[in-house]
Amino acid sequence: MGTGGGPQFLSKEVAKLVLFSSLGIFLFFVPMTVGGTSSISLDHMVTWIRETFPSLLPVYALIVILGGALRPWIVGSWNRSRMDRVFAVFKGFGLFIALLLVSGVGPSWLFAPDIGPFLFDKLVIPVGLLVPIGSVFLTLLVGYGLLEFVGVFLRPVMRRIWHTPGRSAIDAVASFVGSYSIGLLITNRLYRERRYTVKEATIIATGFSTVSATFMVVVAKTLGLMPYWNLYFWLTLVITFLVTAITVRIPPISRKSDAYHGGDAGHPESAPATSLMRTAWREAVTAAGKSPSLGRNVWDHLKDGLVMTMEILPSILSVGLIGLLLAKYTPLFDWIGYLFFPFTWLLQLPEPLLAAKAAAVEIAEMFLPALLTADAPLVTRFVIGIVSVSSILFFSASIPCILSTEIPVHMGELLIIWMERTILTLLIAAPLAHLIL
Repeated sequence: MGTGGGPQFLSKEVAKLVLFSSLGIFLFFVPMTVGGTSSISLDHMVTWIRETFPSLLPVYALIVILGGALRPWIVGSWNRSRMDRVFAVFKGFGLFIALLLVSGVGPSWLFAPDIGPFLFDKLVIPVGLLVPIGSVFLTLLVGYGLLEFVGVFLRPVMRRIWHTPGRSAIDAVASFVGSYSIGLLITNRLYRERRYTVKEATIIATGFSTVSATFMVVVAKTLGLMPYWNLYFWLTLVITFLVTAITVRIPPISRKSDAYHGGDAGHPESAPATSLMRTAWREAVTAAGKSPSLGRNVWDHLKDGLVMTMEILPSILSVGLIGLLLAKYTPLFDWIGYLFFPFTWLLQLPEPLLAAKAAAVEIAEMFLPALLTADAPLVTRFVIGIVSVSSILFFSASIPCILSTEIPVHMGELLIIWMERTILTLLIAAPLAHLIL
């Protein structure tokens, strides 16, 4: 690239960085009032689609679930591990349930308003719309340098607070504004390349790889928190990473090995050679310059969003249904909830037993707590909404994803980390909710 073309090339990249990133921030974080309802643009778009094409949405959801149920067998992923085989069966079960719900044929308990229809209408369809549409919006946040710009400024604090390299800031932000699957993909690759130790990879996988902002919109909508969207989003982000800062200092994470993959020598990162602002700006502009055209970027993100939707919807419907049935007809989550009841009671959450049960049911599927507490008092809904995200680990998606990586963390450790994160989130979020709301 010639010297004479430098300024023109740079100005084009700066324009992409500033314009596209600013538009992404506006679409995701600036509320607008439409039809008397204040919410972000993504939510307004999904609401418009649901109101305009109500009869087509069940068919769309069924097609997506069909694709998700068939995909493991088509691409061969069902045979990668025992967990993959289990979830291939669950996805088939999810398709069977979807067929019953859409056709209106099946046992009466499935069509109870708070079981099948509630799960399908309040969770499956919103997620089926929000994830692919949200992936298009997220193109603007993660595709044109904003991610790299923010990541550089987080580098100096990553090692001190979270005991991870500065490069892990990209994983953390990618998970929160993108998806846990993208974050885990990055983490597993860097672990295999010996850029993360066993402990660092475990911290990132269990502490940063949370659900994306688009999933948080579903939780917020279900809990009636969209009027508090910015407060909910930013407080959840801060609490999630604060809880991670605590869990890295206690077992089992604190006892994980500092060795690299295969016991070989690793590749620790070096400190930035110039000032933070200069480094951040250079990396952001470079990323904007390397990014594909807006159309290509949107198409790639849309494909990723559709694949993720196919992976998630049948699992949500099957695991979610089992979780709802266990929560309604068995005392299982009541028993597990008693582990958290002393905390919800001492923290003076309204309906503390319901809050404890909701915290417990999160381990099955992260959306279930929102379904259980949709009619609870505002403080309880707000706290449980944060717990749903900050706990990170749940059986319908994140736990199988972690176990399918090469990161050496076993099921017992994941369950202990989940309990630690849930309790710590309650202890931090409840006092703040009482103070703010």
